[in-house]
Amino acid sequence: CRNFHVKEFFGFDFKMSFLGFGSNAEIKVEFANEDASKQITVKTVHGESKKKRIQTMSVFSGNETVGGKIYIAPSGSKRLEHTGIKVELIGQVELAYDRGNHYVFTSLIRELDAPGILTAEKTFSFEFANVEKQYETYNGVNVRLRYFVRVKISRSYGSNIKKEIDFAVQNVRPDPEINNTLKMEVGIEDCLHIEFEYDKSKYHLDDVIVGKIYFLLVRIKIKHMELQILKRESTGNGPNLYNETEIMTKFEIMDGAPVRGECIPIRLFLSPFDLTPTFKNVHNKFSVKYYLNLVLVDEEERRYFKQQEFFLRRKAMKYSKPPKDTPS
Repeated sequence: CRNFHVKEFFGFDFKMSFLGFGSNAEIKVEFANEDASKQITVKTVHGESKKKRIQTMSVFSGNETVGGKIYIAPSGSKRLEHTGIKVELIGQVELAYDRGNHYVFTSLIRELDAPGILTAEKTFSFEFANVEKQYETYNGVNVRLRYFVRVKISRSYGSNIKKEIDFAVQNVRPDPEINNTLKMEVGIEDCLHIEFEYDKSKYHLDDVIVGKIYFLLVRIKIKHMELQILKRESTGNGPNLYNETEIMTKFEIMDGAPVRGECIPIRLFLSPFDLTPTFKNVHNKFSVKYYLNLVLVDEEERRYFKQQEFFLRRKAMKYSKPPKDTPS
């Protein structure tokens, strides 16, 4: 018979009780960069209900060293007998439709302690120097790319004790050498002909989209026009490819019927929206693309639209202290 109990405090403390198999264990992990307040709040989607939760994580970048301290102690006055303690750094992709399999792309292990007995709290330092973290952390609807540190206490009796602490990865990308404008003419023969132009095709997450729309021919009664940012998350491949499209924002740029020769300016700030960099075929498991979707609605509620892909990158990292009592 086994009783299992979990207790978390700001995402760090962990307690497991095994009746009949010996002692409890408390594990606490502190990353070395926490004193610098390099933390972000991340929205994650959990379960089939797709309920969003907020989680606070330490953030690392590029080949930055991941290290810190681990505190392990037996609960109360009991002692903890073990056959070895390890710490692992894992990077993996998790797919909603394939929950039984995790696709690991980074796996490193460090030995913390040889077999023995803990009678009091013991502190271990750990370090994974210059770890390549080529992918950014991503929490989507059907896929999650996560990095975490796992502490594992092996035992010769009962189950092993494990604790996982997630951390985030953000990678800054340089400005592109070539950044062409987006320009296209679209329309319906003898009814509507418009030309739209955006100042560039590649933006950073705090950028501003600047553009304009020309009406070259208008023979339908347009009621209003809006610009949408669409996020398309693709998982799987071939016949198992699944796309999830989400409207990140709607921005009305015209209310009323335009006339031939009219020019509508566009100025859309990206920073207020929960956007991520573009992901292209990550570990052959998923992609995330963004589109500018121009939508026109006529007086009979018919909708005309045109999508154009654009690319997002991270220009600088932003750290934010978590609010008090943030749910983990």
